[in-house]
Amino acid sequence: MNGSRLIAASLVVAVLLAVPVAPAAAQEGGEAAEESGEGGIEGQIEGFVEELGAAGAVAVLVAGGVVLTVCVEKLISYLTRAALGLRVSLFTLAIIFTGIEFDDAVLALVLSAGDLEGVALGTALGTGLAILGFTLALAAIVRPFPVDLPTDYVVLFALGPILLVPFVLAGTLTTVHGVVLLGFFLLAFGYIVLRERQRDTPVFRNTELGESIRADGGVAAPRALSEIPEDRLVGGRSASGWPWMALAVLALAGIVFASMLLEAGSEVVVEGFGLEQTVFGATVLTAILTFEDVMLTIEPVRRGVPEIGVGNVIGSVLFSVTGNVGVIMLLSDLEISRSVLTFHLPSVVLVTTLAAYFLYSGELKRWHGVVLGGLYAVYWVVAILVFGGVPIGG
Repeated sequence: MNGSRLIAASLVVAVLLAVPVAPAAAQEGGEAAEESGEGGIEGQIEGFVEELGAAGAVAVLVAGGVVLTVCVEKLISYLTRAALGLRVSLFTLAIIFTGIEFDDAVLALVLSAGDLEGVALGTALGTGLAILGFTLALAAIVRPFPVDLPTDYVVLFALGPILLVPFVLAGTLTTVHGVVLLGFFLLAFGYIVLRERQRDTPVFRNTELGESIRADGGVAAPRALSEIPEDRLVGGRSASGWPWMALAVLALAGIVFASMLLEAGSEVVVEGFGLEQTVFGATVLTAILTFEDVMLTIEPVRRGVPEIGVGNVIGSVLFSVTGNVGVIMLLSDLEISRSVLTFHLPSVVLVTTLAAYFLYSGELKRWHGVVLGGLYAVYWVVAILVFGGVPIGG
């Protein structure tokens, strides 16, 4: 099976497997969701961290940050080598590995099963907005970088939240709407995978890695690809790419686990210091919960492979506002609140459209990050003062 078919099949199978399995777990955890909004491994980790107290939670935060940093570094190295070995676009691997948030999808189903669909929708919208207004903005401010995206990719990215508008105007999100949103998500990701395979050169061809690998071939690693201990471990099988894919899966699992540690530790710390009802506490919590996306965006840019960072941003936002919202609707309908219609969704549409324009310009500049971050800060202020709260995405 060639690279394009294998990646496309993996994408579809992974999503389809997550959809039927997660609802069963969600139904069983629905009662628990009403109490805490969490269950399964995340609930067990949080319970363990709560027993450690505030001091222990701080230690868990530090450990989670270290594990996350190491795993992100490893994921970047593994995906880069896998792209070279499999002769596929690194952007394709990045958007699949970092863009699809299966843990968020499972959490959305658990919340929906517990009659917390509004919370799940707010978290999905809040996540998409945080990735743009915090993660992408911070990456642009810290280290501006060139962007090489085809126009059709940018259009798909901008269309994600806009697709929600007619459904929200109808007043109720139903299972039919959820199926449509999931369908758009699968088609968008599948289109990018196949489009990358057919292009003469992958996106970001103006980077050192982009100049060294074609979408349809090329195995010579660029000089910027520094040696890692796993090179000796993989040995003669390095050129195949498959050992690196397996290691990338392990690194991704480490990132998910580290994120769980950060989430559990941050909640206990915020509650322990009495910050849960303050703007500062909410800001700290959001910053910690988005640390995974920050690392997956800034670190690849620093190492000269912005394909991974931008793939993470585009994939995560598309998944949050289409696939994740669609998953919420699989178990129950949702009456749209007035604040979603008049404020939260318009904010997501505005910031996404602006981010798409910046990406289309060919270079993400520092002032672009300032604008996105400024709009996100304004959103927070208005949401708290006028609407009484902000959806916290992680």
